[in-house]
Amino acid sequence: MPNNVSMAHSFHIPVLGLAFSIDTPIKVAQFGISSVISIVDDELLERMRAYYCKINNIAYDLIHTKEDDSRARRITAYLNLVHDLVHYQIAKLRSGSFKQDKALHTYFDLLPASSPKKILYERYKTETDTVTQKNLESQLKNYIEAGEIDVNIMSKVDKVNKDVHGNALPSTYTDASAALRGFANSRLRSSLIISAGLNPKLFSYMAEFDQFLPDAKGEFTKKIILKVSDFRSAFIQAKILAKKGVWVSEFRIESGLNCGGHAFATEGYLLGPILEEFKQKKKLLTEELLPIYQQALRDKGIMLRDAPAIKIKAQGGIGTAQEQEFLLRHYQLDGTGWGSPFLLVPEATTVEQNTLQALSTAKKEDFYVSGASPLGVPFNNFRHSTAEKNRLDRIQQGRPGAPCTKKYLISNTEFTTEPICTASREYQHKKIKELEAMELPSSEYQKRFDVIVEKTCLCEGLATSAYLKYDVLKAKENPAVSICPGPNTAYFSREYSLKEMVDHIYGRQDLLKQTDRPHIFINELSLYMEYLRKYVEMNMEALDDKKEKYIHNFKTQLSQAITYYANLKELHTTMCQKEWDKFTGYLKTAAQQLKQIPASLLQFS
Repeated sequence: MPNNVSMAHSFHIPVLGLAFSIDTPIKVAQFGISSVISIVDDELLERMRAYYCKINNIAYDLIHTKEDDSRARRITAYLNLVHDLVHYQIAKLRSGSFKQDKALHTYFDLLPASSPKKILYERYKTETDTVTQKNLESQLKNYIEAGEIDVNIMSKVDKVNKDVHGNALPSTYTDASAALRGFANSRLRSSLIISAGLNPKLFSYMAEFDQFLPDAKGEFTKKIILKVSDFRSAFIQAKILAKKGVWVSEFRIESGLNCGGHAFATEGYLLGPILEEFKQKKKLLTEELLPIYQQALRDKGIMLRDAPAIKIKAQGGIGTAQEQEFLLRHYQLDGTGWGSPFLLVPEATTVEQNTLQALSTAKKEDFYVSGASPLGVPFNNFRHSTAEKNRLDRIQQGRPGAPCTKKYLISNTEFTTEPICTASREYQHKKIKELEAMELPSSEYQKRFDVIVEKTCLCEGLATSAYLKYDVLKAKENPAVSICPGPNTAYFSREYSLKEMVDHIYGRQDLLKQTDRPHIFINELSLYMEYLRKYVEMNMEALDDKKEKYIHNFKTQLSQAITYYANLKELHTTMCQKEWDKFTGYLKTAAQQLKQIPASLLQFS
């Protein structure tokens, strides 16, 4: 494919829970749209492989959990199947005819107007000369490429696994390491996205795979992407990897709170200032990392002269074509991620019908940051999920907590030698017994009780949607669905076709025309203001120097972000005066609210 023809879309679909984007590449990669699969749950992957083998008449051999290295092999097998199905789809498109194949037209119809492919396609549609049109059709079909099939690992989800005799397996068999190996051994030519921070053992293990090394042309068959929420942590992680001979090909910046799934709240750092810092320091990143990386490669006997590319992308809370275009242009991004809105697009994601209907009719207050995750990290939750109803029913019945079968999120050893999950019935029973023995006042007891029972099982609930959608739920399995949409979902109010959503992203259609939705920067600022307010409220009775310093730093960063946005002239030019007045009005209100931090903290102001 000629270098002057761009690869297709300026957005991707990020990882969505466990199940919701588990087969998204099979649905959208043939249209050049990139997406991300979670490879945390190998049982889900194995069951999806069985399903897709069946409907495509492909021989299927079960990889049993008791087999050697079953987790890695299951992941490899599923990724290979997805690879093969997508490549078959692309081959079919290239061999098809514009007169007979609707999918061929869909590929080009979805492209942004600025795409060279789209421009050529528009010329093809208006061409009257038969010979010229036939040549254009041949060119266009040669330009068809699949979207990237990337995978995601949460680095901290890394439990130690055991053999059939109960003995701990080597560190290369932990959940994250086995997932890494599963991807590395697959046929995919794509990227591994590492999220949830630093895992030294995983980083060291990564360096053992030649698949992540450059070839003679300095190109990679498999790349590394870091999902990060600030420049400092991104640089630290990339430097550690560079020392090991692993290059970070992309930094995928995600809003700390204005996102789906786990919400890793930064210390008041907001998306605009973070992207500005990456923009200003992108060249510095390469200059700092390249010598370290080159030395590590020399130690491996590899000579590299030219610096590999580094891409910068952003995701979390983007909702309009204007926001999309501004982020790409002003911060010089290589792309954006649109996640939660695609939960309402059945052609792209896997959300079972009852949950889809609930999302379609939900209000803003139905989406909230919760303490539901056993990881102890804030978690974006949905009040009307069947998993939330199931959790409340268990409490009502006097049996809070869930059976723990998959054990991906086990970490607590308060009451046991072996780690258990804080969402499990075992843990919550023991913790409540401990609480009862304290004989606290009823109000304090209830407060602590609610914190204990708020934890919910994510291992099962985040996978269930696919089981229900494809009718592969096993007998006695809990049918309750957990879902973790970002707060941006509230502004999208029905099911959408893939074409509708893509047209919305590129400004060909406005799905939010009648919706009063604040700008992405204001939405995020509001979330951070509310997070700070709750943090202060929860900690006022037990403040110490560390907490006061945290609040002070948080407040300072928010104040600086408000000033940054107020002076962002380039943003002003994208808005009419009424919109800008509304935008700056939000900023002034937020600045006033910041000043209302309790008087005991003003000494740090």
